[in-house]
Amino acid sequence: MGRATPYQPSLLRLLHGVTALLVPLAWLSGLVVLINHDGRWVQLPAVPGDWIDVHGTIGVVLWPVALLFALYAFTAGRARLRHPANAAVLIGLLLAIGSGKLMDEDWLRSGELEHWPYRLHCLAWLIISGAVIWHVVDVVRRGGLRLAGSMVKLTVRDSDRPRHWPKQLLQRR
Repeated sequence: MGRATPYQPSLLRLLHGVTALLVPLAWLSGLVVLINHDGRWVQLPAVPGDWIDVHGTIGVVLWPVALLFALYAFTAGRARLRHPANAAVLIGLLLAIGSGKLMDEDWLRSGELEHWPYRLHCLAWLIISGAVIWHVVDVVRRGGLRLAGSMVKLTVRDSDRPRHWPKQLLQRR
C-alpha cells in the first residue's frame, strides 16, 4: 500500500499559492524594468509599456500577501522555517518587498541607478531567484512529488476551514 499524500493546511496553501503566482510576475516584470532602464547588466531591446508601474502594482498586491505569509510562517508555520530553503525564500521575499517600498519609481526613469534601496532591491531579486530554486529542489528532495503536489490540492478538512485560521495563527508549533 502506498504512502498517503501529506496534508498542508488550507491557509498555507492559499498564501503559498497566491505568492507563487505573484512572485514570478514580479520577477519577470522586474527583469523588463531592468532591461528598459538599467543597461549595465543586460542590454536588450526595450519592451514597450510602463513596466515600472506594472512592477510596482504587482508589488503593492504582493505586499499584504507577504505580510500575511510572514505572520503565518512565524506562528503556525514556525516548524517549516527550520528548513533553510523555506527561510531563505521568506527572507528574499521580505527583502524584495521592503527594499521596493523604499524606492522612488522616478529614480529609474531619470537614470538614477546608484541609490542603495535600488541596489538592495536588485540583490533581493537575485536572492529570491536562487531561494525559489533551492526551495523547489528541497521540497522534491524531502517529499518528492507527493509533498510538492500537496500544496496544490483543493481538499479542505472540516477542521481547516477559514473560520479556523485565526486560531491556527495564534498557536505556535
